[in-house]
Amino acid sequence: MAADTAIFVSKRLQRAAFAILCLITAQFVLASCEPEPSPMAARVGTLGGY
Repeated sequence: MAADTAIFVSKRLQRAAFAILCLITAQFVLASCEPEPSPMAARVGTLGGY
């Protein structure tokens, strides 16, 4: 009985941990795909001071 409960809880925790890992991985993938915003000073310098 206790072993069955432990296995059930373990399976639920595995699903939750897997979901969290998927979310973290998705955030890293999305962050690597988007170009980093350039600083405001660099934008002003490339516009010729306008």
